Amino acid sequence: MSQTDLEIVVDDPTAPEDDSPSVVSSGSVESVVCLLLLALAAMLGYDNWRTGASWDATGPEPGYFPFYLSVILGGGSLYGLIAALLSRRKSAETFVTRAQAYRVLAVFVPTLLFCLVTQFLGLYVGSFLLIAGFMRAIGKIALWKSLLTALVFTAIMFATFDVAFDVIMPKGPLEAAFGY
Repeated sequence: MSQTDLEIVVDDPTAPEDDSPSVVSSGSVESVVCLLLLALAAMLGYDNWRTGASWDATGPEPGYFPFYLSVILGGGSLYGLIAALLSRRKSAETFVTRAQAYRVLAVFVPTLLFCLVTQFLGLYVGSFLLIAGFMRAIGKIALWKSLLTALVFTAIMFATFDVAFDVIMPKGPLEAAFGY
């Protein structure tokens, strides 16, 4: 047996179960994405037509190239939509199962909350909460390790950006209390 024939199998105890029910099919997702892209192409095409999508005496008007790019996007979206609607095989395939969607939401929701918290508490407090929360909730790492890692990382980030390079970052009441 050569080295290239070896296969390493890692069993993930937190992997989603195989018998999880389907949330949405691939065909549905493809159709919705194509419709959204088609709507975006129509909006961009209209706006660029309004600003000028032709040639004048000095050359192309401001909307000329973006207009034709939106026409190409619209054509590609129509093609994708027709292909998704005509494809029977793909429309029955599962795009995401309930267990997979739960795993995605377990990362998406805290990240969305991080963006909101950053607006009010600043980047560093938000980063501390996100890192400690992910390490504890998803990584199942001890609380003291999660808090220490988040604190060290946030302190290094603060020292690098705010102290060493004087980069303007979103700050909250904690940084204001320390004069930054």
